[in-house]
Amino acid sequence: MVFSSIIFLFYFLPAVLLCYFLVPRKYLRLRNAVLILFSLFFYFYGEPKGIFVMIVSIVINYLGAIFIDKCSGRKKKLFLILTIAMNLAILCYYKYSTFFLDNINQLFQSHIHVPEVVMPIGISFFTFQGMSYAFDVYYRTVEVQKNPFHVGLYISLFPQLVAGPIVRYQTVAEEISCRNTSLEDVSAGIRQFIFGLAKKVLLANPLGLVATEIFSQNIATMAPLTAWMGIIAFTFQIFFDFAGYSDMAIGLGKVFGFHFPKNFDFPYISRSITEFWRRWHMSLGQWFRDYVYIPLGGNRKGLPRQLVNILIVWLLTGFWHGASWNFILWGLYFAAILVLEKIFLLRWLDKVWQPIQHIYALFLIVIGWVIFQFPTFHEIFAYLTAMFGLNEGGDSINLAVYFWKEYRFEWIFAAICSLPIFSALWNKYRGSQKFMLITNLFTIILLILSVLSLVGSTFNPFIYFRF
Repeated sequence: MVFSSIIFLFYFLPAVLLCYFLVPRKYLRLRNAVLILFSLFFYFYGEPKGIFVMIVSIVINYLGAIFIDKCSGRKKKLFLILTIAMNLAILCYYKYSTFFLDNINQLFQSHIHVPEVVMPIGISFFTFQGMSYAFDVYYRTVEVQKNPFHVGLYISLFPQLVAGPIVRYQTVAEEISCRNTSLEDVSAGIRQFIFGLAKKVLLANPLGLVATEIFSQNIATMAPLTAWMGIIAFTFQIFFDFAGYSDMAIGLGKVFGFHFPKNFDFPYISRSITEFWRRWHMSLGQWFRDYVYIPLGGNRKGLPRQLVNILIVWLLTGFWHGASWNFILWGLYFAAILVLEKIFLLRWLDKVWQPIQHIYALFLIVIGWVIFQFPTFHEIFAYLTAMFGLNEGGDSINLAVYFWKEYRFEWIFAAICSLPIFSALWNKYRGSQKFMLITNLFTIILLILSVLSLVGSTFNPFIYFRF
């Protein structure tokens, strides 16, 4: 079940809101029980078998944290290692076992049976959340939670269950046990949810249709303009798809009294790749920073060690996104750029004209999305060849012209919404009643347009479900 679906918007969401708010505020435990039951149903609806994996993950992290908290010294560290190892074992089995066995068979010409493993939706997200709880208990940044239902709610809470943001336990620990849902939070949450829905439905879906159609063409004869249009459409799609879903998750969290961290901060206005990764999928970047980069030594052990740490983090970041060589290449691609920026590129960039900095960052980001999108090295090379006019050629630019004319409003609004224009207006005029009235009317219009688009379209993918 995805947020941008009729069944979620008109059946599941009204049901959970009705049951939740019918419970008086003073009965917070009962409200939490409502959220747990609906969260389990939400996951069960889309992943009946996977729900057992999620419950096992909850049990592992709850019990692991209990033992970590009770012990000290070597035993404490041993229980942390065991808890993390069990989390990784689950993740590796469901997400990476087929990849590893396939590569072993190819490398050694062996015939090891490769089982058909169905990866539970969102396993990378809820596994990382569970591990962050164990880490934080070990480092004593949070107190261990003795109530298993609190840990269960933290990991299974449906708004951020399958696609993040990756929420630290310390962010919501107090709100799980004591929270007041204010009218202001509910209003802001509904508004953010609708904005996220509009990003997904009105921008990501139509531009995703453009990307899908172009990627299905013969790359060998594709015109450069068509190739660039395809990958730029995907560049917008993946941003509005994921950022829209994050906005919906954060908005729903506010409705129920939770305050999840921001996950995107207008990444396409970046002037370097270093800045881009401070703005894109921020919760994942912070996770790797706190639990991998800093424990490895971060930047405290000299530049050579820091560069090695960056390489390790980005190798893991790429592999987190999927069990495929293109994701590993994608991670290493950005690692190489980040290392170069750390050594000298950032100093050079600071001296050049700002528009050149933006062009530099956007160019490298778009090339990165080519690596991300195509699963084989051959396809990656072929598409890059088409983009720079080094293929056989032959196709006209009619397809690109058609997609520009057919979706020109989506292209224009995608470019505008990639900039912090509304954010600046909001910060400046949100105290104005007139501005708030206009904003609320605009929000209602977006909701109507989004629902009409959903009713009239069958193209509604969500890229990050595969992670």
